Amino acid sequence: MAVNLDKDAYYRRIKRLYSNWKKGDDEFGKVDAIVVSVGVDEEIVYAKSTAIQTWLFGYELTDTIMVFCDTKIIFLASKKKVDFLKQVAITKGNENANGVPPITLLTREKNESNKGNFDKMIEAIRGSKEGKKVGIFSKDKFPGEYMKSWNDTITAEGLEKVDISAVVAYTTAVKEDGELNLMKKAAAITSEVYSKFFKERVMEIVDADEKVRHSKLAESVEKAIEEKKYLGGADPSTVEMCYPPIIQSGGNYSLKFSVVSDKNHIHFGAITCAMGIRYKSYCSNLVRTLMVDPPQEMQDNYNFLLQVEEELLKELKHGVKICDAYNAVLEYVKKEKSELVSKLTKNLGFAMGIEFREGSLVLNAKNQYKLKKGMVLSISLGFADLVNKEGKKDEQKKYALFVGDSVQINEEEAATILTPVKKKIKNVGIFLKNDDEEDEEEDGDDAEELLGKGARSAALLADRTRNEMTAEEKRRTHQKELANHLNEEAKRRLTEQKGEQQIQKARKSNVSYKNVSQMPRERDIREMKIFIDKKYETVVMPVFGIATPFHIATIKNISMSVEGDYTYLRINFYVPGSSLGRQEGNIFPNPDATFVKEITYRASNLKAPGDTSVPSTNLQNAFRIIKEVQKRYKTREAEEKEKEGIVKQDTLVINLNRSNPKLKDLYIRPNIAQKRMQGSLEAHTNGFRFTSVRGDKVDILYNNMKHAIFQPCDGEMIIVLHFHLRNAIMFGKRRHTDVQFYTEVGEITTDLGKHQHMHDRDDLYAEQMEREMRHKLKSAFKNFIEKVETLTKEQLEFEVPFRDLGFQGAPYRSTCLLQPTSSSLVNVTEWPPFAVTLDEVELVHFERVQFHLKNFDVVIVYKDYNKKVTMINAVPVNSLDPIKEWLNSCDIKYTEGVQSLNWTKIMKTIVDDPEGFFEQGGWSFLDPEGEGSGGEEDSESEMEDETFNPSADEEEAEEEDSDEDYSSETEDSAEYSESLGSEEESGKDWDELEEEARKADKESTYEDEDTSNRKRKIRPSARPSARPSSRPSSRPSSRPSSRPSSRPSSRPSSRPSSRPSASPSKKKRRT
Repeated sequence: MAVNLDKDAYYRRIKRLYSNWKKGDDEFGKVDAIVVSVGVDEEIVYAKSTAIQTWLFGYELTDTIMVFCDTKIIFLASKKKVDFLKQVAITKGNENANGVPPITLLTREKNESNKGNFDKMIEAIRGSKEGKKVGIFSKDKFPGEYMKSWNDTITAEGLEKVDISAVVAYTTAVKEDGELNLMKKAAAITSEVYSKFFKERVMEIVDADEKVRHSKLAESVEKAIEEKKYLGGADPSTVEMCYPPIIQSGGNYSLKFSVVSDKNHIHFGAITCAMGIRYKSYCSNLVRTLMVDPPQEMQDNYNFLLQVEEELLKELKHGVKICDAYNAVLEYVKKEKSELVSKLTKNLGFAMGIEFREGSLVLNAKNQYKLKKGMVLSISLGFADLVNKEGKKDEQKKYALFVGDSVQINEEEAATILTPVKKKIKNVGIFLKNDDEEDEEEDGDDAEELLGKGARSAALLADRTRNEMTAEEKRRTHQKELANHLNEEAKRRLTEQKGEQQIQKARKSNVSYKNVSQMPRERDIREMKIFIDKKYETVVMPVFGIATPFHIATIKNISMSVEGDYTYLRINFYVPGSSLGRQEGNIFPNPDATFVKEITYRASNLKAPGDTSVPSTNLQNAFRIIKEVQKRYKTREAEEKEKEGIVKQDTLVINLNRSNPKLKDLYIRPNIAQKRMQGSLEAHTNGFRFTSVRGDKVDILYNNMKHAIFQPCDGEMIIVLHFHLRNAIMFGKRRHTDVQFYTEVGEITTDLGKHQHMHDRDDLYAEQMEREMRHKLKSAFKNFIEKVETLTKEQLEFEVPFRDLGFQGAPYRSTCLLQPTSSSLVNVTEWPPFAVTLDEVELVHFERVQFHLKNFDVVIVYKDYNKKVTMINAVPVNSLDPIKEWLNSCDIKYTEGVQSLNWTKIMKTIVDDPEGFFEQGGWSFLDPEGEGSGGEEDSESEMEDETFNPSADEEEAEEEDSDEDYSSETEDSAEYSESLGSEEESGKDWDELEEEARKADKESTYEDEDTSNRKRKIRPSARPSARPSSRPSSRPSSRPSSRPSSRPSSRPSSRPSSRPSASPSKKKRRT
């Protein structure tokens, strides 16, 4: 037979079976021989008899009888199968065969009786030990005459049958490394099919609001395993489903693996899915619950279920009794949420291997078997018959939560999950609407019930026009709530910090010599020349005939110039008031003392008779050496400053396992050396290690990572893993809080000289290769990330930027695409990178928001007011609304203004007097709709009104007159508006209206003349108005009538009277 048999595996396993039998534990001690008979039955998927064959030989052998006696093994099979089994029957030269009983092969006869062969096997059974009891698998009943005649023979011989299913299951439950690898592969395929097919399909169904039956969806999952893209490179012929996928929703739940998906449509609530995939006969299992718009109570119960699973994983260890692990979990549920004990599934899983469910190794309260290292369990926990208080329809009222994984038992650690599919609420929750939209929908449903379908549209329309808020109004309402919360929170935080006085580090003072004895006794000093002491980094200069030492730190700069016959050396010193750089502060212990600001030395360029050298040589040497010493001192200071405040990291724990997640051929930024170098990034127990080709090592620990960001290569020329750190690390003599590893996916530069043609085969091939390369790299990076997340038990989660929410901006010198992630705003493709943690942001202010400008600036203010604000310049104005929407969804307060502000001064003012700042309204000064801004505008307009001050008499007379005009006009217009309503009802024609307008014009002309005559008598010296002010006439007119304002004004006025009355009592009714 062409099929090979793994002889070493057979010998290992048959030895294990015999050693357990000889120990005589449980049922093994009762039997004298073991009989395994396998017939033909297409309907039987799992049977202990076929499982034993697969375990020993790697294949199922139908119509084969195996008899295991104390001193011999007999196989009865057809000729082809006997040829296959000869590989293990012939033991010559095989060391592994030692200790294994010899094998006798019997060839099955063509006729069905096979009496001769049966007699030989019965004789062997009788000769084994006492020869009375045979161990069988009582549940395995194969049809057919062949099997029937064999069973009848055993019964006729009077042999007692003992069921040994449980003890054999316990023997095979501990998996070898090869078996574990197959089960891990099966689990990985299950995870792929769930993540890439099932979950995506459910998302599509929910998005498109499709009506799909559970059974149809289950069928589509079964078809998906025929496609290679979901199988992670496995051969489709080696992959099959362990059972038809079970999909349940809409109130009908049965948390078992024996049920089938019904024909009901998927309900968008809690959707449970159970699926298991078998790879090369080894099973795996996965259970998840997807939730569409889950209410808070459902989310809380689900989070609790995950905690229960964590507790179970901690209990599942080598040597622990199954019942003890079950009871520990039950106690945990009783302690934390006792009301859910009755809802918990009756068992928490079972052992799994070649058979999907090992009936004797179920995780329940009665099982006394101990767990062993190397066992693989399918754990499945759920809460059934939970009540959704917010549900209105029958299918919404009841729900169930179900979670399960394939896990491997370890020696001392908690069990390892083999199906690393994310199951946190953010990974399984599908959130569609906000509360307001739900309320509107509920209102609509009520309207439908009350008014009937005919009146529904009208009722909803009326309801919308009254109640519906626009997106902008909703944002404003939410922003007002955030503003109140922001000021309260900031005030509380600053009050707490008030006691913590910041200790300012005293800068070490640089002393040249502690005593006179350290002064050098050089000849140059005696000759009153400039001498540089490199050891003490000091320049000794002659000042008024005295050698005076100055430390190199006191020298600001030096310059040398040659003018005629002389060389000049000018030395400038740091003095109070001179710029020392931003962070230097006041380095002078006694700033009131007298300081030397500069010293200039002059030396001749001419050599005098008798001199050995030109006098100016000393100045030239001094200039050169001072520069050298200064450079060395500044470099050392810079390095010390870099090391300042560096938090010492823990030591990286190296995992010597070769299967560590690893990415090769990556570049690191910032560079370790001047030239960029490739290297590999490997994940270990508590951190990453990057090793360059030169051998440089950079360690980054998981607990030091604030953000781990994966930037895919979609629309980018590089693919990046970026780490934004909590505390800076040192490499390349500098400190870094941002480290990234990347590789290029396409040509960064393009040869413009090359002739381009649309249908050029080379170009098309290059594009195709690039596409394939991108896909390959993306898959490799994603695979690495998934492995790392599994390794860290999801303590380290990689965030992927949302490209759709990205906007252009210039945080540094160049414009780049800034993209939000779930907890930050980043750009990691350009260097230097940009990363802002959203939890640290106090508020965001938009500057220069004006209609005529094409872009605006974004200012990010942090909760730590001592931290410098972050500016993002030149953001396109069309990104304003999307940014507002995003910030609003993240509960971050934003404000906007038309001008740029001096943020350094603003933050200093706040830090200096936080109480005063919040007493005056806090951050509300930025809000254009705030109270403060409205008050300012009013006061400003009042000031403008008061700029022109005529005499008091004139003011009073004018005020009285204007009051009369204003009151009469308002009354007339009121009367007119009333009459207009009645006229419209009676329906006047155009001629009548024209006549009325003409009369109104005449009256208005007479009134104007009258008023001007009166005013001339009262105030003959009144000056004409600077600019005429338009005012509506007291009666309506078909064309506008204008008259000059009675009061001169410095600016045009749009009010009906020249100035409104100060008090209503002064108004006089015109008769």
